[in-house]
Amino acid sequence: MTKDLIIVESPAKVKTIGKFLGKDYVVEASVGHVRDLPKGDMGLDEQNGYLPRYEIIKGKEDVVGRLRKAAKAAGHVYLAPDPDREGEAIGWHVAELIKPQNKNVSRIQFNEITARAVKEALEHPRPINDDLVGAQQARRVLDRLVGYKISPILWKHVKRGISAGRVQSVALRLIVDRERERRAFEPVEHWALKARLEGQNPPPFRTELWKVGAKTVAPGLKDIGSREAAEALEESVRAGKFSVEAVDEKERAKSPPPPFTTSSLQQVANRALGFPAKKTMGAAQKLYEGVELGEKGTVALITYMRTDSVRIADEAKAAAREFILERYGDKFAPAKVKAHKTKGGAQDAHEACRPVDVTLTPEAVKGFLPADQFKLYQLIWRRFVASQMSDARFHDTTVTVKNGKTLWRAKGERLLFPGFLKVQGLDAPDPDAVAEDGSEQLPKLTLDEILKLLELTSEQKFTQPPPRYTEATLVKALEEQGIGRPSTYAAIISTLQDREYVTMEEKRFAPSELGATVSDKLVAHFATLMDIGFTAGMEAKLDEIATGARAWAAVIEEFMAEFVPALAKAGAEMERATIDSGVPCDLCGKPMHVKFGKMGEFLGCSGYPDCKNIKEFTRDDQGNILPSDKARDEITDILCDLCGKPFAVKTPRRGRAREQFLGCTGYPKCKNIKNFKRTEEGAIEILTAPQVIEAGTCPECGKPMVVKTARKGSRFIACTGYPKCKHTEPLPTGVACPKEGCTGELVEKSSRGGKVFFSCSRYPDCTQAFWDRPVPGPCPQCGSPVLVEKSTKAKGLHIACPNKDCGYVKEPEE
Repeated sequence: MTKDLIIVESPAKVKTIGKFLGKDYVVEASVGHVRDLPKGDMGLDEQNGYLPRYEIIKGKEDVVGRLRKAAKAAGHVYLAPDPDREGEAIGWHVAELIKPQNKNVSRIQFNEITARAVKEALEHPRPINDDLVGAQQARRVLDRLVGYKISPILWKHVKRGISAGRVQSVALRLIVDRERERRAFEPVEHWALKARLEGQNPPPFRTELWKVGAKTVAPGLKDIGSREAAEALEESVRAGKFSVEAVDEKERAKSPPPPFTTSSLQQVANRALGFPAKKTMGAAQKLYEGVELGEKGTVALITYMRTDSVRIADEAKAAAREFILERYGDKFAPAKVKAHKTKGGAQDAHEACRPVDVTLTPEAVKGFLPADQFKLYQLIWRRFVASQMSDARFHDTTVTVKNGKTLWRAKGERLLFPGFLKVQGLDAPDPDAVAEDGSEQLPKLTLDEILKLLELTSEQKFTQPPPRYTEATLVKALEEQGIGRPSTYAAIISTLQDREYVTMEEKRFAPSELGATVSDKLVAHFATLMDIGFTAGMEAKLDEIATGARAWAAVIEEFMAEFVPALAKAGAEMERATIDSGVPCDLCGKPMHVKFGKMGEFLGCSGYPDCKNIKEFTRDDQGNILPSDKARDEITDILCDLCGKPFAVKTPRRGRAREQFLGCTGYPKCKNIKNFKRTEEGAIEILTAPQVIEAGTCPECGKPMVVKTARKGSRFIACTGYPKCKHTEPLPTGVACPKEGCTGELVEKSSRGGKVFFSCSRYPDCTQAFWDRPVPGPCPQCGSPVLVEKSTKAKGLHIACPNKDCGYVKEPEE
């Protein structure tokens, strides 16, 4: 009997879905994309509407072969990649590749991996949506055009190997602009006054100065901007009397937040769990595809996590209501089912991200999940259950106190009914209990009641600059500005970090010098591309392609009509990035410039090549460059004996045990290097090259063998015919292995940490080893066949017995 074939994206889904469908179906995985634009060239036909030229991704040949073989044997092929544009495109590429083997192909999609959802999808197959494929293809082509066209210009004028991106560059601009705002910010002094008062009824309470006259006290409104002004106001207040001006009491309801979208999930996971967006999406992907839950087998725990919608299916609402009634009671289930409104402009193709089965509580699955997955599932589960619960109710009290021309305020909040907060473990507190945060209860007060001043304080404060973006606030800004899509935020952030355009400082994004330079160059020469409104507008056009309102080729042509002239102008007018640090060279006096190298940013003398002085640096809060006292490569006065240029002190990039050496500054034309040591005064003294020690003839090629030193410190014997002949041998010590019955010899070796030791040449058959250099014995006290060389502060270099129970030490005269 011919079986039908279902092709999904992830191998993890194969097992989950195969369990639902049984033997009538074969399930295979494409393992993500199978075709893409080539890596070696742009892959677009610029003379024919920028048509893309796709090829099988390197390493995916075996996957494609397996899919073709399965398609040939199948009756019908159902394409079931993820239910979004990217998934639609993956399905289309797979269909194109298996077309010669099977043309009987349909597309199915499901928002959750459950037996009901998969079987329902199989009952409603559809053709591949060419509009969704076109939207994804347009995005891919646009990104390729921007990257391939702009990046070479940046290589020439900033640094080789860097890149530009249609969306990532605009996200970078947000970070750079925020940093410039911070540096330009000028703090404003202001003083905050607080009073602790006592009425006829306990307890005492605290108030803050609210108004002076008719104006609200706040920085920029009516601030108290000096110590003198604060002291004068304090004196006036102490001379006056405090009395109750007003007591406002009201009940307030707080509604639960909606279930998660991709964006809100990334933001809350970052704030609550400290997860980067990439980590959040990776953990969510595993929860969506299915995890092993013991006897239950592989179970998908959440619905599809790439969504803009807060919509929930009716059956999910009903299941949540039933669960809330059973666990929490009638009061916690609202009379009317909660319906949350999706933001305008959002794609509403899928439900919100929610648990597939609300009865699978976090506690029930905790023992089966890694910590990160458990924390994220708990976050998603609680948010979904809360979204279907009753409002929380609070009793708010606001007290206004008067003293002369000043008004003071105190606010109190009391939880009456926890509602949806119950799912977070919060209950209405005991009215007589002290709040967990230590805040004071407001006493019962009456109008015009005279209050006693217990304490009056004033505190100097300064206005703060706008904060740097965290991952959560950056994601929020991208979403609000319409830059990219929630499903792309993690990739955008990862790219900025991988390109070293931004760094994380105290969990906030700071632009690097390279990032700021790239952003400035792009803003100056590609103003339209870097315009936030233009990028948001392009996202809207991609949405129109997805709905069939626009043709993808027309959008590309429209974009290129403005992009091509900007490219030509940038290529002709962009100047080499020159960043004057304001720091003079301490060798020649010329200004130092910020440079970008393989090892990062550094200060380089503008007098190069005559002066090769370079230094590391940092910036202060105002953006001023602070050079390090330590030079990146110390330039010496010692001249190269081959080309005459000065030597520099170099630090090897690899090998923990490798020491610094002198390298010619004429590298790579001159590759002369020398070993050196420091004198007691810190001067550099070149070490003469060690004498070459011959060690016989190579048994493989007949050339001489010599003693060499390995990168980690041990010596060995190697053929002088290297690299044609790679014959090597360990360096023997001339001491026989002391293990009884062993015919091996002790040889020199290095540990992984770079420490030299001595072991038997017959390892692993014999594991005899010494940390100290062996010398022939025997020990006159215990008879050990081997002695060792030791060096201690007390005795210096001496010979001793390796047997700790013996303690023999050879006297110098012996």
